[in-house]
Amino acid sequence: MTIKALVFDVFGTLVDWRSSIAQDAERLLSPLGLTTDWHVFADDWRNEYQPAMEKVRSGQRGFCKLDELHRGNLDVVLERLGWHQVNETARETLNLCWHHLEQWSDVEKGLARLRQQFVLAPCSNGHIGLMVQLARHNRWHWDAITGAEIARDYKPQAIVYQTSATALGFLPEETMMVAAHSDDLTAAARAGLKTAFIARPDEHGPGLGESVAKSPMDYSASDLLDLATQLGCA
Repeated sequence: MTIKALVFDVFGTLVDWRSSIAQDAERLLSPLGLTTDWHVFADDWRNEYQPAMEKVRSGQRGFCKLDELHRGNLDVVLERLGWHQVNETARETLNLCWHHLEQWSDVEKGLARLRQQFVLAPCSNGHIGLMVQLARHNRWHWDAITGAEIARDYKPQAIVYQTSATALGFLPEETMMVAAHSDDLTAAARAGLKTAFIARPDEHGPGLGESVAKSPMDYSASDLLDLATQLGCA
Protein backbone atom coordinates (compact mmCIF):
# COMPACT_ATOMS: atom_id res chain seq x y z
CA MET A 1 0.00 0.00 0.00
CA THR A 2 1.24 3.49 -0.85
CA ILE A 3 2.88 5.46 1.97
CA LYS A 4 0.99 8.73 2.45
CA ALA A 5 2.24 10.07 5.77
CA LEU A 6 5.50 10.13 7.70
CA VAL A 7 5.48 10.43 11.49
CA PHE A 8 8.69 11.18 13.35
CA ASP A 9 10.39 10.43 16.58
CA VAL A 10 11.86 13.75 17.72
CA PHE A 11 14.32 13.38 20.63
CA GLY A 12 17.50 12.01 19.09
CA THR A 13 16.08 11.61 15.58
CA LEU A 14 15.44 15.27 14.80
CA VAL A 15 17.21 17.07 17.66
CA ASP A 16 20.55 16.67 19.39
CA TRP A 17 19.13 16.66 22.91
CA ARG A 18 22.42 15.70 24.58
CA SER A 19 24.54 18.62 23.38
CA SER A 20 21.64 21.06 23.74
CA ILE A 21 20.88 20.12 27.35
CA ALA A 22 24.58 20.05 28.27
CA GLN A 23 25.08 23.57 26.92
CA ASP A 24 21.97 24.98 28.56
CA ALA A 25 22.70 23.30 31.90
CA GLU A 26 26.20 24.76 31.95
CA ARG A 27 24.89 28.22 30.99
CA LEU A 28 22.24 28.20 33.72
CA LEU A 29 23.98 26.35 36.55
CA SER A 30 27.66 27.28 36.31
CA PRO A 31 26.93 30.88 37.50
CA LEU A 32 25.76 29.23 40.75
CA GLY A 33 29.28 27.88 41.23
CA LEU A 34 28.31 24.39 40.11
CA THR A 35 30.59 22.33 37.92
CA THR A 36 30.44 18.85 36.44
CA ASP A 37 30.72 17.04 33.13
CA TRP A 38 27.66 18.65 31.59
CA HIS A 39 27.19 15.93 28.99
CA VAL A 40 27.05 13.38 31.80
CA PHE A 41 24.51 15.63 33.52
CA ALA A 42 22.39 15.51 30.34
CA ASP A 43 22.78 11.73 30.20
CA ASP A 44 21.75 11.33 33.83
CA TRP A 45 18.64 13.45 33.28
CA ARG A 46 17.73 11.52 30.15
CA ASN A 47 18.32 8.18 31.89
CA GLU A 48 15.34 8.91 34.16
CA TYR A 49 13.08 9.27 31.09
CA GLN A 50 12.08 5.66 30.45
CA PRO A 51 11.54 4.74 34.13
CA ALA A 52 9.27 7.78 34.56
CA MET A 53 7.21 6.90 31.47
CA GLU A 54 6.98 3.27 32.51
CA LYS A 55 5.00 4.34 35.58
CA VAL A 56 2.41 5.80 33.19
CA ARG A 57 2.48 2.86 30.79
CA SER A 58 2.05 0.39 33.64
CA GLY A 59 -0.82 2.34 35.22
CA GLN A 60 1.09 3.28 38.38
CA ARG A 61 0.28 6.93 37.65
CA GLY A 62 -2.13 8.68 35.30
CA PHE A 63 -1.05 10.22 32.04
CA CYS A 64 0.70 13.57 32.37
CA LYS A 65 2.62 15.77 29.99
CA LEU A 66 6.31 15.20 29.47
CA ASP A 67 7.16 18.55 31.09
CA GLU A 68 5.91 17.13 34.38
CA LEU A 69 7.99 13.97 34.01
CA HIS A 70 11.07 15.94 32.96
CA ARG A 71 10.71 18.21 36.00
CA GLY A 72 10.41 15.30 38.41
CA ASN A 73 13.42 13.66 36.77
CA LEU A 74 15.43 16.89 37.09
CA ASP A 75 14.67 17.04 40.79
CA VAL A 76 15.93 13.46 41.15
CA VAL A 77 19.22 14.30 39.42
CA LEU A 78 19.77 17.50 41.40
CA GLU A 79 19.04 15.69 44.67
CA ARG A 80 21.51 12.96 43.73
CA LEU A 81 24.18 15.61 43.12
CA GLY A 82 23.32 17.45 46.33
CA TRP A 83 22.67 20.66 44.41
CA HIS A 84 20.05 22.06 46.76
CA GLN A 85 20.99 25.66 45.91
CA VAL A 86 19.23 25.37 42.53
CA ASN A 87 16.01 27.26 43.25
CA GLU A 88 12.54 26.85 41.82
CA THR A 89 12.98 29.52 39.16
CA ALA A 90 16.22 27.97 37.90
CA ARG A 91 14.66 24.51 37.83
CA GLU A 92 11.67 25.70 35.82
CA THR A 93 13.92 27.56 33.38
CA LEU A 94 16.16 24.54 32.93
CA ASN A 95 13.18 22.24 32.45
CA LEU A 96 11.93 24.41 29.58
CA CYS A 97 15.23 23.92 27.74
CA TRP A 98 13.65 20.78 26.26
CA HIS A 99 11.43 23.19 24.29
CA HIS A 100 14.30 24.68 22.26
CA LEU A 101 16.70 21.84 21.55
CA GLU A 102 18.88 22.26 18.46
CA GLN A 103 18.22 20.17 15.37
CA TRP A 104 20.69 17.99 13.50
CA SER A 105 22.10 19.76 10.44
CA ASP A 106 20.08 17.80 7.84
CA VAL A 107 16.66 18.11 9.45
CA GLU A 108 15.24 21.43 8.29
CA LYS A 109 16.04 20.81 4.63
CA GLY A 110 15.17 17.13 4.87
CA LEU A 111 11.71 17.79 6.27
CA ALA A 112 11.06 20.44 3.63
CA ARG A 113 11.87 17.97 0.86
CA LEU A 114 9.81 15.17 2.40
CA ARG A 115 6.81 17.46 2.85
CA GLN A 116 6.58 17.97 -0.91
CA GLN A 117 5.29 14.40 -1.20
CA PHE A 118 4.05 13.29 2.23
CA VAL A 119 1.95 14.50 5.13
CA LEU A 120 4.34 15.09 8.04
CA ALA A 121 3.77 15.01 11.81
CA PRO A 122 5.76 14.22 14.94
CA CYS A 123 4.90 11.02 16.78
CA SER A 124 6.76 11.86 19.96
CA ASN A 125 6.45 11.28 23.66
CA GLY A 126 6.64 15.06 23.91
CA HIS A 127 3.30 16.83 24.28
CA ILE A 128 1.73 19.19 21.78
CA GLY A 129 2.99 22.44 23.33
CA LEU A 130 6.54 21.11 23.48
CA MET A 131 6.35 20.02 19.82
CA VAL A 132 5.03 23.45 18.82
CA GLN A 133 7.94 25.21 20.51
CA LEU A 134 10.54 22.88 18.99
CA ALA A 135 9.02 23.41 15.54
CA ARG A 136 9.05 27.20 15.87
CA HIS A 137 12.61 27.17 17.22
CA ASN A 138 13.93 25.00 14.39
CA ARG A 139 11.69 26.30 11.56
CA TRP A 140 9.86 23.03 10.94
CA HIS A 141 6.49 22.99 9.18
CA TRP A 142 4.27 20.16 10.44
CA ASP A 143 0.92 19.33 8.89
CA ALA A 144 -0.33 18.24 12.33
CA ILE A 145 1.04 17.23 15.73
CA THR A 146 0.36 13.70 16.91
CA GLY A 147 1.88 11.40 19.51
CA ALA A 148 1.61 10.69 23.20
CA GLU A 149 -0.73 13.47 24.28
CA ILE A 150 -3.54 12.55 21.89
CA ALA A 151 -3.09 8.83 22.67
CA ARG A 152 -2.87 9.50 26.44
CA ASP A 153 -0.04 6.99 26.67
CA TYR A 154 3.64 6.73 25.86
CA LYS A 155 5.56 4.90 23.17
CA PRO A 156 6.21 2.05 22.59
CA GLN A 157 2.53 1.36 23.30
CA ALA A 158 0.83 0.47 20.01
CA ILE A 159 -1.97 2.96 20.60
CA VAL A 160 0.45 5.88 20.21
CA TYR A 161 1.43 4.90 16.66
CA GLN A 162 -2.06 3.82 15.64
CA THR A 163 -3.75 6.93 17.04
CA SER A 164 -1.25 9.10 15.19
CA ALA A 165 -2.06 7.44 11.86
CA THR A 166 -5.80 7.66 12.52
CA ALA A 167 -5.59 11.34 13.48
CA LEU A 168 -4.00 12.07 10.10
CA GLY A 169 -6.76 10.17 8.31
CA PHE A 170 -4.64 7.23 7.20
CA LEU A 171 -4.39 3.52 7.90
CA PRO A 172 -1.34 2.35 9.85
CA GLU A 173 0.04 0.68 6.73
CA GLU A 174 -0.21 3.99 4.86
CA THR A 175 1.89 5.65 7.55
CA MET A 176 5.64 5.32 8.08
CA MET A 177 7.40 5.87 11.39
CA VAL A 178 10.79 7.58 11.03
CA ALA A 179 13.21 7.18 13.93
CA ALA A 180 16.83 6.69 14.96
CA HIS A 181 15.93 3.97 17.46
CA SER A 182 15.37 0.36 16.46
CA ASP A 183 13.14 -0.39 19.44
CA ASP A 184 10.80 2.50 18.54
CA LEU A 185 10.58 1.28 14.95
CA THR A 186 10.07 -2.34 15.94
CA ALA A 187 7.11 -1.29 18.09
CA ALA A 188 5.73 0.82 15.23
CA ALA A 189 5.99 -2.15 12.88
CA ARG A 190 4.10 -4.33 15.35
CA ALA A 191 1.40 -1.64 15.37
CA GLY A 192 1.13 -1.94 11.58
CA LEU A 193 3.20 1.02 10.39
CA LYS A 194 6.00 1.06 7.84
CA THR A 195 9.45 1.92 9.17
CA ALA A 196 12.39 4.13 8.21
CA PHE A 197 15.61 4.08 10.22
CA ILE A 198 17.75 7.22 10.40
CA ALA A 199 21.36 6.82 11.55
CA ARG A 200 22.33 9.10 14.43
CA PRO A 201 25.67 7.58 15.48
CA ASP A 202 26.54 10.43 17.87
CA GLU A 203 23.22 10.78 19.73
CA HIS A 204 24.61 9.56 23.06
CA GLY A 205 28.12 10.86 22.46
CA PRO A 206 30.66 10.24 19.68
CA GLY A 207 29.95 6.81 18.20
CA LEU A 208 27.46 5.91 20.93
CA GLY A 209 24.22 6.19 18.96
CA GLU A 210 22.74 3.77 16.44
CA SER A 211 24.49 3.85 13.08
CA VAL A 212 22.79 0.71 11.76
CA ALA A 213 19.33 -0.62 12.53
CA LYS A 214 19.26 -3.65 14.82
CA SER A 215 16.49 -5.34 12.84
CA PRO A 216 15.14 -5.20 9.26
CA MET A 217 13.39 -1.94 8.30
CA ASP A 218 11.48 -0.87 5.21
CA TYR A 219 14.03 1.90 4.67
CA SER A 220 17.40 2.76 6.20
CA ALA A 221 19.04 6.13 5.59
CA SER A 222 22.10 8.06 6.70
CA ASP A 223 19.97 11.16 7.38
CA LEU A 224 16.70 12.80 6.32
CA LEU A 225 18.17 14.08 3.06
CA ASP A 226 19.13 10.53 2.15
CA LEU A 227 15.63 9.32 3.05
CA ALA A 228 14.10 12.04 0.87
CA THR A 229 16.23 10.88 -2.03
CA GLN A 230 15.26 7.24 -1.47
CA LEU A 231 11.57 8.21 -1.42
CA GLY A 232 11.85 10.18 -4.65
CA CYS A 233 11.49 13.67 -3.15
CA ALA A 234 13.21 16.35 -5.24
